[in-house]
Amino acid sequence: MLRWVSGLVHDDVQRLGENAMDRRERLIARARQGYRLAYGAEPSRFVAAPGRVNLIGEHVDYNDGYVLPCAIDRETIIAFGPPSKDAKSPRFEAVALDMGEMASARDDFDLIGKILSGENNWQNHVRGVVQALGRYGHRIKPMRIAVAGDVPIGVGLSSSAAFGVAVALAASEYSGLSLAPETLAKVAQIAKNDFVGCAGGIMDQMASAASVAGHALLLDCRSLEHLPIPIHRSLAISVIDTGLRRSPTESALGQRRAECEAAAAHFGVRALRDLDGARLREGYATLDQTLYQRARHVVSEIERVEPVATALARGQTAVLAEMMRAAHLSLAKDFDVSLPPIDRLAEQIADALGEAGGVRLTGAGFGGCLVAVSTHDATGAIVDAVASYNRSTADLPATAEIFRPISGAAPIILD
Repeated sequence: MLRWVSGLVHDDVQRLGENAMDRRERLIARARQGYRLAYGAEPSRFVAAPGRVNLIGEHVDYNDGYVLPCAIDRETIIAFGPPSKDAKSPRFEAVALDMGEMASARDDFDLIGKILSGENNWQNHVRGVVQALGRYGHRIKPMRIAVAGDVPIGVGLSSSAAFGVAVALAASEYSGLSLAPETLAKVAQIAKNDFVGCAGGIMDQMASAASVAGHALLLDCRSLEHLPIPIHRSLAISVIDTGLRRSPTESALGQRRAECEAAAAHFGVRALRDLDGARLREGYATLDQTLYQRARHVVSEIERVEPVATALARGQTAVLAEMMRAAHLSLAKDFDVSLPPIDRLAEQIADALGEAGGVRLTGAGFGGCLVAVSTHDATGAIVDAVASYNRSTADLPATAEIFRPISGAAPIILD
């Protein structure tokens, strides 16, 4: 699939505005100050890794399919430097500045011997990354880090992937490893799967590690082959926080994954990526109805990736409207990961946009965010639709914000 879009790639890169640069400068200042307060020293360097929003291809990555996310201008920034001169053994120290003034905001573990799990998720992202780098045969030097970020947590914008990729990049930079984006992504994924205990695909980490500014990332989740797809200058990406916080249990998400695997096994294929619509329909009578619906979502969602990528590059908003509406309905009906209030909000926004853009649920579901891709002129219609929805609901108010597509994880070069 990656060959057909090769002719669409160009060098147009959207530049960050002054507000975005001010945001990053504030994060750098917070990371620097946190490092000073925690360790009584100046950090040596900084790295950044962004969150992401997925434009099409939901619940497809763990089915080995194609996805189309883009990095957003919300990031995790890490200040890092050498270990304490008083350390009696090779140690890795970390402070998470967004955890508040509590004991759990600090971590300190020995780099010799087996690295054990910590007490909470953020510690396990750090420990898991260091452990995974060792699994790849990389020796990490003792170091200290301070982590600050502004990727919203728990709304489906991959704050955890940004965190893990940033830690991996900081360790790579300090230890002189020069790891490729694919390796950074794999290391962060291993940390999340094995240490944090949240099994998932590779899309989030690859989007954070390998995105290109002004582009979406067309990713083959089996081979990790990827290609930047230009986002037409006429288009804006809006993320609508529904106000409904995700509450999917690991069992619910694990059940969806198990159902997809069972459907693939029924057809004798490695993953649902290897199943086409015609063969799926032929097997309707022999497949459990729930498994059929799960498979239908995945198969149809993969088929939507190519037309969305083309429409994104060409600014074809009518195609985006059609494809994203179909994607949302599939997530709601076949994959059963939406909620009635979210469906109402998505419908109101879609009606307001008409053919000026599309909207759908993004992320794991069960709450979280919608993503809309529209003309810049139509973003006002999104805001109006959200305001109308808020007046008619007793739930927490939804909010809409435009995000810029930025580059993936990289060292920060300070003037």
